[in-house]
Amino acid sequence: MANNVDVSDHTQEWLSALAPALSRGLEQVGLAAEGHAKAKCPVDTGRLRNSITHVQLDSHHEAIGTNVEYGKYVELGTSRADAQPFLVPAASEHSSEYRAIMRAALGGGA
Repeated sequence: MANNVDVSDHTQEWLSALAPALSRGLEQVGLAAEGHAKAKCPVDTGRLRNSITHVQLDSHHEAIGTNVEYGKYVELGTSRADAQPFLVPAASEHSSEYRAIMRAALGGGA
């Protein structure tokens, strides 16, 4: 008596179904990280804070940053000014929140 078990590889089907959820989760993480960076960013005129944004680099990576030329000097400091980090802390100090966002986006609950 033969056992008719389907042993087909459905990896690509699963990956195709997973991609939209992963993308949504990364977008939500990016928005959260952007918010944390803006909250921590020192403000003089508001230009630097308003320039902070996020972008999805690929299907597994999200980045936050600024295109304001002096942003790196605020983040890292100079010989005349102390560092006032806002991007690195936004990315590194909220990992449990980001994990929960991704878990929820992928259907694992918060």
